[in-house]
Amino acid sequence: MRWRQFLTPVTSISTDKAKNIMADQNPEAFNLVDVRQPREYETRHIPGAKLIPIAELDKRLDELDPAKPTLVY
Repeated sequence: MRWRQFLTPVTSISTDKAKNIMADQNPEAFNLVDVRQPREYETRHIPGAKLIPIAELDKRLDELDPAKPTLVY
């Protein structure tokens, strides 16, 4: 069931660690997800980030590769 994914433990990382991950790896090696609203995304976002507003996240999880680490902001 999809709701179980929300009960899976996650690890929070610092901004610096996230920047290091993004700088040290190929952008295809991880999912980068922006969960803000479209207007916020249009104003400014990290290049390569996929927009999935938080309210839609549970319905759009299939758009993310479960084999890759996921960075969410």
